[in-house]
Amino acid sequence: MRKISYDPLWKKLIDAKMTKTELAKACGVSRTTIAKISKNESVCLDVILKICNVLDCNVTDVLSILPEGGSDTSSRSQVK
Repeated sequence: MRKISYDPLWKKLIDAKMTKTELAKACGVSRTTIAKISKNESVCLDVILKICNVLDCNVTDVLSILPEGGSDTSSRSQVK
C-alpha cells in the first residue's frame, strides 16, 4: 500500500516562517490533527484543502504519495 509523506508541507512551513501551532490556528484545525500529519497519518481531505488555502498552494506542495514499499529519503524537518 502506498503511503503519504507530508515532508513538502514542513519545507513549505519553513519557507513561510510559520510554526505548526500557527498553521493549526490559521487553518482552524486541532493540534491533534497536526500531530497526525506529523506522523504521516491520513487526515480528511478538507484539512488538506484548509492548509492549501492558508498557504496559497496546491496539494502537491504539501504532500506526496510514496511508491509502494518505498520510503521518503529526504530528512525530516524539525518545525515546532
